[in-house]
Amino acid sequence: MPPKKKDEAKIILGRPGNTLKMGIIGLPNVGKSTTFNVLTKLHVPAENYPFCTVDPNNAQVEVPDERFDKLVSMYNPSKSTAATLNITDIAGLVPGASEGKGLGNAFLSHIQEADGLYNVLRTFDDPTIVHTEGEVNPINDLETIHSELLAKDLQHINKYIEDADKAVKRYIDKAKEEELSILMKVRTIMEEKKYIKDQTWGPKEAEVLNSHNFLTAKPMVYLINMSVEEYKKKYNKFLKQIIDWIKAHGAGPIIPYSASYEEQVFSAENKEEFCKTEGAPSTMNKIIKAGYSCLHLIHFFTTMNNDLRCWTIRQGTVAKKAAGQVHTDMEEGFICVDVMKYADFIEHGSESEVKAAGKLKQQGKDYVVEDGDILFIKFN
Repeated sequence: MPPKKKDEAKIILGRPGNTLKMGIIGLPNVGKSTTFNVLTKLHVPAENYPFCTVDPNNAQVEVPDERFDKLVSMYNPSKSTAATLNITDIAGLVPGASEGKGLGNAFLSHIQEADGLYNVLRTFDDPTIVHTEGEVNPINDLETIHSELLAKDLQHINKYIEDADKAVKRYIDKAKEEELSILMKVRTIMEEKKYIKDQTWGPKEAEVLNSHNFLTAKPMVYLINMSVEEYKKKYNKFLKQIIDWIKAHGAGPIIPYSASYEEQVFSAENKEEFCKTEGAPSTMNKIIKAGYSCLHLIHFFTTMNNDLRCWTIRQGTVAKKAAGQVHTDMEEGFICVDVMKYADFIEHGSESEVKAAGKLKQQGKDYVVEDGDILFIKFN
C-alpha cells in the first residue's frame, strides 16, 4: 500500500486575492438594505417598495477579532489597522430575473461581481412592509433564488458549450477539448439542480470553473431575518423548514438574527448594556466573521515601526506571497520569516520571552501562513 500523501491544500473556487467581496442578496423587502446599514454603519435607502436599491452600495467593514484587540492593548502601538471585509448591497431578485424581469440581468451581473453571498431570508410578518410574492414564505424565496442563479448559469454554459463545440470541430484544440469535457460534466450537475460550490473539484476543473465565474460557485451564508420578539425568544415557525432545506441543498452557515433589533442596538447609547437589558446579543460581528470565513480569508499580524497591522490573505498562502501583501519589495527580496504563534505570545507575554522559550520559529518561503501568526519578515 503506497504511503499516504501529506494533506493536500483544499481546492478553493473563486478568484485569488485578499480584497474579496460579500454581496447581500434576497427578494425585495426582506431586510437587505437594513442589514447592510447596520453592518456598515451607513444609511442607504431601505424603503418599503421593491428595488429601492438599484445600483449596488459598497462599503468596507472591520473584521472583529479579540486577538487583535488584545495585541493592541499589549503592544500599545502608535498606529493599528484591523482586517477588513468588503460588502455590497445588491437589489432584490424576483422570479424570472434570469429572463430579464425586475432588474434582471443588471441584478445578476452585480452578483457576478461578488465573491461570496449573504442570502437574506424574511421570516417576519409585517403588513406595513409588502412582500412581492404576496405572502411571507422563506422556502419559496429559497427556491426562487436557487432556481434563478442556476438558470443564469445554465444560460451561460449552454451558449459557451455550443460555441466551443463548433470551434473544436473546425480545428484541433486539445485545451478547448479538455475544457469542453469539464463543462459538460458541470452542466450535468446543474441540470440536476445542484450548485457548483457543493461539489468536489480537481485543480484543472477548478481552473476552468474560475475562468467562468459561475454564480452557483460562490459560497453562501444564510441570514434568517426574524421579528424582534421572535429573535429574543429564539423561535420562528419557519426555522426548522429553512434549516432542512439548506441541509438538503448543499448546506452552509445559518445565522438567525433580526435586522430591526440590530437597528435598535445601533441606535443605543450603550450597546453592550442595551443587549444585556434586552436579553439578546447583537449578531453583526458573527455575520461579518462568517462572511470573512466563507471566502477562506485569514489574517496575520505584523508589528513593524510601532505599527500593528492585520494583513488579509487566503487560506493556503505561503510566506513569500504573504510578505508581498505587506510590500512587493518584501516578496521580491524574501529571505525568511520568523513566526510567533499568537497563543505563545499570550502565554509568555513578550517577544523576548517567546524567543527564550524556543518558540520563535524561522521558516522559509514555502511555509503556509496560519491564521493569527505574528510574522517578522526578513528580506533584502
